[in-house]
Amino acid sequence: MNELRCDPITGRWIITFLDKIPAPSSLKAAEQPKKNGKDDCPFCYGKEDLTPHEITAHRKQGGPNTPGWSVRVVPNKYPALRVEGEITKEGDGVFDMMSGVGAHEIIVESPDHYKDMADFSYVEMEDVVWAYLSRSLDLKQDKRFKYILIFKNYGKIAGASLEHAHSQLIALPIVPKRVQEELEGATKYYDYKERCIFCDIIRQEKEEKERIIYEDERFLAFCPYVSRFPYEVWVLPKRHSADFTGLERDSVGCLARAMRDSLARIKKLLSDPPYNFIIHTSPIEGHDREDFHWHIEIMPKLTKVAGFEWGSGFYINPVPPHIAAANLLSVNIERK
Repeated sequence: MNELRCDPITGRWIITFLDKIPAPSSLKAAEQPKKNGKDDCPFCYGKEDLTPHEITAHRKQGGPNTPGWSVRVVPNKYPALRVEGEITKEGDGVFDMMSGVGAHEIIVESPDHYKDMADFSYVEMEDVVWAYLSRSLDLKQDKRFKYILIFKNYGKIAGASLEHAHSQLIALPIVPKRVQEELEGATKYYDYKERCIFCDIIRQEKEEKERIIYEDERFLAFCPYVSRFPYEVWVLPKRHSADFTGLERDSVGCLARAMRDSLARIKKLLSDPPYNFIIHTSPIEGHDREDFHWHIEIMPKLTKVAGFEWGSGFYINPVPPHIAAANLLSVNIERK
């Protein structure tokens, strides 16, 4: 019989299949188009003039807005929010509105048009993590911003408009509702048990040893017990920390390996599916809280959200997380 499972953080229910579990080969998403747009790609070497002036870059040679970089950060050419201006708020009857002030940046992860995160070396992945950290630390100083959201859309189905490897950062003047729900659930658990729910999840995952796909001295990657999506993976630091920008320098390499290996397994097992990942971190204010634990959620796009999901708020996951973890661990990946 299939099971209803409740997320202990948000209280959201999901339905996990146990009766008829599809093989990984039957969950292939729509075929990814082959990369062929290098000639007019604004993220490639020599095309730096096609983007706004870079904010920062990791480079061994050359000056700003020239080739020679390994990771490059630029403003989004078509930003959701603009960094210029002051925040104003007003009401119109029952509706509230505020000026669209924020920051919207693109992290170009590699100069190689044909390379994606799952193919990176550990050093290349470290460069990306350092870019995430440096930009988050810088934007936290701006008093207008309340939350910094870092995310990646890989593949057209997952929302990527350009095929060259990149991720995005948006600094917001408000804390998103999705984040508030997670914070409230974590606080409720902490008030009742005087423990972090995420730390308890880590302990249980390590005890049960059924859903873990990566572990080292600092990070754990696993398919969560209440997975909303088939082959969903979470990456968490073992040491309690609410704020991503609190990541220690000697932990950057560990996070890079955990992320790269998780993505490499997903790519090899599931034939390079589209996916999203999101860094869940605390709001800028209250970054040292005891009840929350920053983490990364990786969500392959293998199923569609339809009427039942929209109407009920439930998710239907056809692959139990312990099966997903076993399948991910069954593939051999190159470590480099």
